[in-house]
Amino acid sequence: MIPDPFPTGTGLPPDPPEVPGKGPGTELSPGLLTDRVPGQAVMAELLAVRERDAPRSRLGRVFGLDPLTADSRPWYTGAVGELAVARVLARLGPEWTVLHAVPAGAGTSDIDHVLIGPAGVYTVNTKNHSNQRIWVAGRTLMVAGTRQRYLPNAMHEAARAAKLLSAAAGLAVEVTGVLVFVEPKGITVRERPESITVLSDGQLLRWLNRRRPVLTPEQIARIVAVAALPGTWHRHPAGPGDAVALQRAFDAVRTEVVGARRRRAAWALAVAACFVVAVFKLPVIIAWFVPMLVHG
Repeated sequence: MIPDPFPTGTGLPPDPPEVPGKGPGTELSPGLLTDRVPGQAVMAELLAVRERDAPRSRLGRVFGLDPLTADSRPWYTGAVGELAVARVLARLGPEWTVLHAVPAGAGTSDIDHVLIGPAGVYTVNTKNHSNQRIWVAGRTLMVAGTRQRYLPNAMHEAARAAKLLSAAAGLAVEVTGVLVFVEPKGITVRERPESITVLSDGQLLRWLNRRRPVLTPEQIARIVAVAALPGTWHRHPAGPGDAVALQRAFDAVRTEVVGARRRRAAWALAVAACFVVAVFKLPVIIAWFVPMLVHG
């Protein structure tokens, strides 16, 4: 539980400044981080990469050629993963505040999801490795047998969030890092990491709901108020951008990807059907054609 460093006994410094926040019955002002959509940063990168990619030919569209390239696919997969986790987080109770795609630091990095509620503050790092096996032992994490640096990255993310939120809120804010894998084939934990919890998206909601309360309503309100401000996280905060237009553009890409996949499947089915028909009719063709050859 976060210790109370102030003599007021409330966990808050005396005379806190008035900052916009979100509590029961309170709406946040437009343009804050609450206006960002899940996966906003990776969606923007995906669209930027696709602008440089050559468009599919008409024949490519007919045969369902994949509209994603080696450069654009990782961004698309990342966005799909963040959207999947966001759907899980949307099922949290109203006492929770969830921020998505929070720009942090001085560059282009962002935090996939920041959660603030009675059970504390969490940074959620999403990884989309569907149908692959995850293996964890202490500081080592492997995906399908390949070692990844996801754990130290998640630790750095949580530590940075704790530092920034503590400075902005004027109280000691502890942040727990969570690494979430979307639809993995399985997660094997030989030894739990020191400060990061590794979960699947199917485990996330139950795990959060089982956390015990550690923050008072006053502490939650203060942390949420500063967490919603872009300047809390980034040295040079930019405007929110048109999140709605970005979401629509990504939805169009996703429709294109799904349509191409279905078209490829339809062509594969048609080829298989033609093969089956040819195999079954071959004896009939032979019986008809061979006598013609023999008898002229």
